[in-house]
Amino acid sequence: MAKESFDKEIQFLRLLALTGGGYDRKQFAGRLGISVHTFDKTVRRLREVSGDADFADLFRYGYADSAEPVLLFLYRAKSMKESESRRLPLILTALKNSPQTVAELLELCSEELLLDAAMPDEKTIRSDLRYLEDIGVVSRESTQRPVKYNLNNQLTDCLSQRELMDLYEFVDIMANTQIPSVQGYLLRDNLKKALKSATPKEEWDEQWLEPFSYKYHFDARILDEAHLYTLLRSIHLRKQISFQYFSPKKRKSYAAKETNPLFVQDSQPRRQQLLPLKVVYDHQYGRWYLIGEAGKGRFVQFRMEGIVDIAEEQDTDEAEFENKLSKLDEQMRYSWLIDTGETVTVRAKFYRPKKQADFIKNRVQLQGQWGEIVESNDDFFIYEIQVNGVTEIRPWLRSFGSSCEVLSPPDLRQSFIDEWKEIEAYYESSF
Repeated sequence: MAKESFDKEIQFLRLLALTGGGYDRKQFAGRLGISVHTFDKTVRRLREVSGDADFADLFRYGYADSAEPVLLFLYRAKSMKESESRRLPLILTALKNSPQTVAELLELCSEELLLDAAMPDEKTIRSDLRYLEDIGVVSRESTQRPVKYNLNNQLTDCLSQRELMDLYEFVDIMANTQIPSVQGYLLRDNLKKALKSATPKEEWDEQWLEPFSYKYHFDARILDEAHLYTLLRSIHLRKQISFQYFSPKKRKSYAAKETNPLFVQDSQPRRQQLLPLKVVYDHQYGRWYLIGEAGKGRFVQFRMEGIVDIAEEQDTDEAEFENKLSKLDEQMRYSWLIDTGETVTVRAKFYRPKKQADFIKNRVQLQGQWGEIVESNDDFFIYEIQVNGVTEIRPWLRSFGSSCEVLSPPDLRQSFIDEWKEIEAYYESSF
């Protein structure tokens, strides 16, 4: 799959998940920044990948009723060209039966592939085997020529059915509760196939594979993982990057590339350039953030959902990178999440619940980060913390409702007073 196509389909699925199929073709294409013709081609492609002619209905009705994340199917086809999707299964099936040489695999592909399929040459087969070897799917049987390759499935072969089931359940729990999770889902799929092949057909029970059920509150988080490892690689290699960015405040979330220079749109977003330093995950809203240095010591943050078409640029000196990272760490020392604004002291009074477990204090101690309880009695306790600005801590304080009273800073306290008065006005009697 071409890189631009994958970026486009990520944004397509994100918008579909957010709208639940509430837009018609023209509205959807306009919001995405593509033509209606491109919209139809994308729908056909996603239907082919998902194997479900009515995959949009999953987002309307059943996305919360299944233990399968419906946005995952796109990763199963990532970077797979049509010729690869036909050739690689043949190679893996042959290696499962017995070790094979490059010449034997080439002959097999020439015999088994359809006449209209692109026929591979020896260089293509060697490239496929090198890729499969790099990711650990195949291994070399010996170093003697001609080299024979076999399927690297020793892990599943050496485990009993009960051990495979235990491993499957562990991976299932971790993939659904930890981040990042896409690789866990793909591993779970492989274990599922191993379990089926290791169990006689008459003994197989499909219910074994769904011991738990999960509801996904942040489906689009899975889509953001498409960029995660690319960005982590750039950080590891100290490389600057460039990308297009579509702010969540704008109506468009993507813009197709123009191939005809006479019709290039002036509205194409400007490419952002920066040195990536950190990737941060916000568990409260299910968002990934990229933080980097955009030149002249200026640190900037981008929501990963708006990042498209990432390209690596020049390298950065190790000492320079460490210096910038150290400065960023200092600025983010008191960040509730990613805010690098002015540091303020927030004081809040939390009221204890009567005649029941003190879940308020337990939650504050669990989620309150480096804040401290500076005063406490049987009725309430006072919590104090230094943070960079109040924007990010504000939703957390608000989530306690009437159990929390903000004491300082004064402008934050006044904003809460105004907010609760506005809410009170909504509930005034109309009689």
